[in-house]
Amino acid sequence: MASITVVTDTGGNRTPLLHDSHTENYGGEAKYSEPPPAEEPPPEISSEPKQRLVSLDVFRGLTVALMILVDDAGGAFPAINHAPWFGVTLADFVMPFFLFGVGVSIGLVFQKVANRLEATKKVVSRSIKLFLMGVILQGGYFHGRGDLTYGIDVEKIRVMGVLQRIAIGYMLASALEIWLVHNTAVNSTITFMKRYSFLIAAGFLVGVLYMVLLYGLYVPDWDFDISSLNMILPTLLGTNSQTVHCGITGSLEPPCNAVGFIDRIILGENHLYQRPVYRRTKECSVNSPDYGPPPPNSPAWCLAPFDPEGILSSLMAAITCLVGLHYGHILVHCKDQMQKAIFWFISSLPLLIMGYLLTVVGDPLSKPLYTLSYMFVTAGASGVVLTFIYFIVDMRCIRKPTLIFQWMGMNALIVYALAACDIFPAAVQGFYWRSPENNLVIV
Repeated sequence: MASITVVTDTGGNRTPLLHDSHTENYGGEAKYSEPPPAEEPPPEISSEPKQRLVSLDVFRGLTVALMILVDDAGGAFPAINHAPWFGVTLADFVMPFFLFGVGVSIGLVFQKVANRLEATKKVVSRSIKLFLMGVILQGGYFHGRGDLTYGIDVEKIRVMGVLQRIAIGYMLASALEIWLVHNTAVNSTITFMKRYSFLIAAGFLVGVLYMVLLYGLYVPDWDFDISSLNMILPTLLGTNSQTVHCGITGSLEPPCNAVGFIDRIILGENHLYQRPVYRRTKECSVNSPDYGPPPPNSPAWCLAPFDPEGILSSLMAAITCLVGLHYGHILVHCKDQMQKAIFWFISSLPLLIMGYLLTVVGDPLSKPLYTLSYMFVTAGASGVVLTFIYFIVDMRCIRKPTLIFQWMGMNALIVYALAACDIFPAAVQGFYWRSPENNLVIV
């Protein structure tokens, strides 16, 4: 990096999802200091005037819009729905884009941390609130279209979910940013790498832990009970209990992978997602790649639950936040806008290439498992898309066409909650042509 400084803009006031604001810091080197005496009020993480990074709002808003599109139209158009198990479609980029954007925001928010302990407390508090909100919205039944009742079945409440995964990634990335960044002045590429060397090493160790467990953990045979949430009634199989035969290590197939095994042990099968995407595979659906009745002699595991936002896969998902954090660091330390865009694009290419090479050597793209190849490809794609938006919105100042996405990005959590509770689709459903049946949701 040729000319690297830290700078500060002026303006705005909040960041969606997790932070009060995300900024580019253009004035004064970011550094850490010791906590103040206990009797003094803890200083703010950053007291400098701030301005929103518009391209990040647009990026996040585009992600929210994409989420709504695939959730409401994915059933009608399987090509944009989630891949049944291996491979990626448009829908499979939504979660990594969210996590990547969170990482960029973290890099901007924690430029100055005067009190590490106080900052950590705020991070933990925000993470818990976000996790609990996810449990309420996705963990149980909130309400359906045309029904405003509220209720959660505690016996079968889903523990993990989209917001829960974001909370885990946010907490891990923020903690590493707060505690592991060197107090080193950045004036070259070498000093840049030195400043964040511990953070990079921590991310590498998290990835190694994931790979060791994914390929090295022994998965024994396991049983599950067919619940009323499954597609086939127990009477069709003659029993309520089914056995899945595994006794293997290193499997990435739906029935015998370590991701599902860890979730079943820690969370229990009743608290997992009851309609997993592998029910759209050829083994489990005659309408594959869409949901449908299982073919004759379909395997028993087709009826088993599986959580696509599980515990082990969330470790790898957190690395996507760390990749976004790297892009946030570039944003902080590079003064020239074109230099930022160039470094972003240069950082994205190796990620895409590495993801492709991993698929060649046998590590398939899989969103449910959040495989290493999937992480690299989606993180690289996130970087390319953000670079393009940054060039258009912040460098060329072409903003009017993106105002709707900017608004959605500034209010991402609200929009997500409305969509998750079916309030947004219900509102859209109210607009119809001639008769209520001719509305956008049903069409």
